[in-house]
Amino acid sequence: MKKFTTKFLRDNKGVTAIEYGLIAGLIAVAIATSVSGVTTQLNSVFNSIASTLKPS
Repeated sequence: MKKFTTKFLRDNKGVTAIEYGLIAGLIAVAIATSVSGVTTQLNSVFNSIASTLKPS
């Protein structure tokens, strides 16, 4: 039992997986934030183009 406990406490595979999961989550949040800002700017540009092309 002592050998199993020692081996379990020294195993770092789970910790590494959690770290990679946190990094992936932070990257996903950064991408979502960037896309949101770009979407707003693109919407503004396309509305400007549409109003310029609209016949008077």
